[in-house]
Amino acid sequence: MTQLLKSPNELEVYQGQFGEFTITQSDRAGVIVYRAGLGIAALCFAIGTTLVLQHGNNPTALQAVTAVFACFWIALGVSLATVHIYMVALHRLLQVFWAIGGVAALVVALQSSEPLALAVYDRPATLWGIGFVFVALNGIFFKEAFCFNRLETKLLTPAVPLLILGHISGLMSADKEQFLLAVWAALFIIFAVRKFVQPMPQDIGDKSVFEYLKNK
Repeated sequence: MTQLLKSPNELEVYQGQFGEFTITQSDRAGVIVYRAGLGIAALCFAIGTTLVLQHGNNPTALQAVTAVFACFWIALGVSLATVHIYMVALHRLLQVFWAIGGVAALVVALQSSEPLALAVYDRPATLWGIGFVFVALNGIFFKEAFCFNRLETKLLTPAVPLLILGHISGLMSADKEQFLLAVWAALFIIFAVRKFVQPMPQDIGDKSVFEYLKNK
């Protein structure tokens, strides 16, 4: 996007692919919510990972992971509701994946006498449902890697399915799973922190494209 001028009310005017557009306070607020959701989700994921890796034999810690996962899921949902993706169908698909994964996690949590984290670890097949949450998250990673060429998201995009499919198939050792999980948590935190210093117009995108697609 190329900035053209400032209008009398000080709104920046940009030249998009299909015409000029302005970035409003509402647009900026949406970006703040998107980034805040990612930040909370990354923090929750890091906390959950720490609890699993350092206190995996503590039932109380594993119970806490369930609450942390719920917070992570909600925060991710907020980010999915406010992320700017030109392809509406893809945007909706990621939201559907998020919902499917959340429902699956709820079903597993209600049906199992074990903490959710332990139930998933002991029964890898549960990830065929719960894993959709992480498919939705990986959609954001892929979008960020494609749009902004971020190294951490380039690494996360293959690492996430590798860990999930590796656990489902049973072909990955516990040590490798723990290593990948720790790497995922660390890169997710780096990604979320870097989002807060990224120029806001980049996350808003070309509004003329959204308008064109809306009226097409």
